[in-house]
Amino acid sequence: MLARALAAPLGLAVAIGLAACLHSPPQPAGPETAPASPPLAPPPDSGDVIPHSEPKSRSGNPPFYDVFGKRYYVLSSSVGYWERGVASWYGPGFHQVRTSTGERYDMYAMTAAHKTLPLPAYVRVTNLQNGLSVVVRVNDRGPFVGNRIIDLSYSAAARLGMLRNGTAMVELRAIDTSTPQAVTAAAPPAPAQAVNPALFVQAGAFSDPANAERLAGKLRGGSYGKVFVRDDQVAGRRMYRVRIGPVPDVAEFDRVVAALERAGINDAHLALD
Repeated sequence: MLARALAAPLGLAVAIGLAACLHSPPQPAGPETAPASPPLAPPPDSGDVIPHSEPKSRSGNPPFYDVFGKRYYVLSSSVGYWERGVASWYGPGFHQVRTSTGERYDMYAMTAAHKTLPLPAYVRVTNLQNGLSVVVRVNDRGPFVGNRIIDLSYSAAARLGMLRNGTAMVELRAIDTSTPQAVTAAAPPAPAQAVNPALFVQAGAFSDPANAERLAGKLRGGSYGKVFVRDDQVAGRRMYRVRIGPVPDVAEFDRVVAALERAGINDAHLALD
């Protein structure tokens, strides 16, 4: 919900269609601040979300909107969407505040906020640090703090084992609700898996190995950590990916990404080995 990024409604220039969610709840915790302490009581078992086809919400789906000087373009469809990055969660301070769809936020429901997916949408979220996986219904906008890619409800974060740290490195995969077969294959959420993949920051990808080596050489002169070029084949073509790491946790991921941004590299993202 855009309101979670505001100190006051007048602080936001937003496209028509999002006015219903301009409220002023408390400011969310950013990457430089400690996450809010979770409630003492564990969340009740809210059950699994069963994805199903829904019409787009009448609110929360403008072609684009602006927050903090940045423009976000809302996707026309969630089909085929996937992304890796850092997830955060929001809880008691926003409970029962209206979301971007106009619904009340329920911290005990399996929901989430995303910046560009059409609302509502269904997404499988997998914690890459412990293998836990859940399906959530995206009905809100955000997060607009740091490099976070999704804001999860309290219950969703609890089931992913990320309440204590407040963040986790995750993979998002949208669920195609256009066919019954896709929905059946997507739910219920997958069981926990004993995984521990190596996680890296990808600073760039090139078809020319000389360009990849040029960037890698530049980065090796900084305090980014181990820099290397990975040679991959994608759809029959060679790709040379400049990566840093492995990164052990969100704090180190944030540090490397921030350092790359200061060097003018603004599209770094999370990658698996």
